[in-house]
Amino acid sequence: METVALLKCTDYEVENIERKLREGFELLGGESFLRELIPANSRVLLKPNFLSAVEKGSPVITHCAVFEAVIRIIKDYSSSISFGDSPGTDSPAKAAERSGFMEVAGRYGVKSADFSTPIHVELDNAIMYKYWDIAQGAVETDVLITLPKLKTHGMMYYTGAVKNQFGCVPGFRKAEWHTKQRDPYDFSKMLLDLNSMVRTSFAILDGIVAMEGNGPRNGNPRQVNAIIMGKALTAVDSVAVRLIGYNNVLDVPHLKAAQDYKWGAVLPGEINVLGEKINNMRCKGFKLAREKFIEFSTPAVNRFLTQLIAPNPVLVPDKCISCFKCKEVCPEKPNVITFKDFKGKKIPTWNYSKCIRCFCCQELCPEGAIIIKNKAVRDILKIK
Repeated sequence: METVALLKCTDYEVENIERKLREGFELLGGESFLRELIPANSRVLLKPNFLSAVEKGSPVITHCAVFEAVIRIIKDYSSSISFGDSPGTDSPAKAAERSGFMEVAGRYGVKSADFSTPIHVELDNAIMYKYWDIAQGAVETDVLITLPKLKTHGMMYYTGAVKNQFGCVPGFRKAEWHTKQRDPYDFSKMLLDLNSMVRTSFAILDGIVAMEGNGPRNGNPRQVNAIIMGKALTAVDSVAVRLIGYNNVLDVPHLKAAQDYKWGAVLPGEINVLGEKINNMRCKGFKLAREKFIEFSTPAVNRFLTQLIAPNPVLVPDKCISCFKCKEVCPEKPNVITFKDFKGKKIPTWNYSKCIRCFCCQELCPEGAIIIKNKAVRDILKIK
């Protein structure tokens, strides 16, 4: 049985968040819990979600007030604290500066970790992948505390405690993983190996203001008023997806993979939730990116049915600014996205027979001009 703390927090006042986090640590075991989590002389890495360089307070990224509140607590347990992430676009330094993280880090003497230099490492007892190139900052630490943002995700349905460590893969290497693992279930197994590789120690999920709809970048902010804390990443995510409307947690691909491979606690009966009651915190009418994960029997069947029923990235032409970012981030370029003339500008079109449905184009479009659209055959077959 894994234990998770679920806390209600309605704003981003640092003092309020700090108070809630301290309540959470008390529920989980207090001083002895923290001493065990952060042994003496440990180097601690805080891993926020910097999807891209956006302004402070954006629902795209972890709020810097959560970052500051965490620092205020753990500085009593470690004198070596760093932070970092590798955004999908933009440099780590630019993302940290625009989001307010650099200013907060400077006030507390927190160092910026190297998330650009790859280090080659090996993982024993891997589910799928033994060999990795991981950001130096994530390798050269003793305790990794992940600070994810609660958001919808086009490919993975939801992104939180497990998915956040994909930012430990530096730069363009993320695209390589999308090419290697083209369906959500296999991509999920890769994420589980990645978390085993970097030995993620603890999660503090920022769900005060979450993102619904066309996430993880272009959805809408949604007040969920939740902070979720725990050692078991899958347990934290299991609680989070129940808050936003997944009645069956196995409808989320990485939780299904974790259950299948006995990687961590996933089912409600395996998780002891302290603090608030899930039923009292559910966010009614939360707009999910996708509702039900479907895995088919064989890779060949998967590929065939993906082309038949998988959703497509679709352009909203009037929103497009012809920045060509979609083509730049597509891991299958140059064969998938081409451009045509439309009202005096160039807009993208997709070769859906070659598209792997990673939705990187949708995820990283700076204008929210790309959405995910189900095919009519899904409606006919009543597949959500």
